[in-house]
Amino acid sequence: MAVRIALSAFAATLLTLGVAHGQDGRDTKEKAAAVSEEDGKYFDANGVPTFNIQDDGTVDWYTYSGYRRYHGECHTCHGPDGVGSSYAPALVDSLKTMDYGTFLSVVAQGRKDLGAGKENVMPAFGDNKNVYCFMDDIYVYLRARAVGGIPRGRPPKKEDKPEAAREFEASCMEG
Repeated sequence: MAVRIALSAFAATLLTLGVAHGQDGRDTKEKAAAVSEEDGKYFDANGVPTFNIQDDGTVDWYTYSGYRRYHGECHTCHGPDGVGSSYAPALVDSLKTMDYGTFLSVVAQGRKDLGAGKENVMPAFGDNKNVYCFMDDIYVYLRARAVGGIPRGRPPKKEDKPEAAREFEASCMEG
């Protein structure tokens, strides 16, 4: 529960600061472009985690990890590669307009939509270490899919896992 509260506070801070995809609200490959890197993790011009794909198709570790984590925890409802299902929406479409803070908030707290005579419920994953420890990874994978950065399927090549990722994973999974 404490983790969910901390993640929600972080997401609210991001929303307050106006961290979004741009004035029109749509993310594009250009807006998602990596402009900085820290310990193997890439960020766009707004400091939002993003993907980095080399000319030969090699993806950064976090995008690859996001693919693995998404397919371990999210694809059952949201379909393979984020394309949706009869049960839940296509996240590759949602991430075209959903900013980072909103993504974190929805994943941590869940969401209930009772529109059009239909009830849609996204459960809260703020207490699931297999999700919350890797929310940035899942986000960058889905962001890459949403803007056409990577095709469907397992990325064929990946960068090595950075030591910072190993350390974070170990500390997050312990706590």
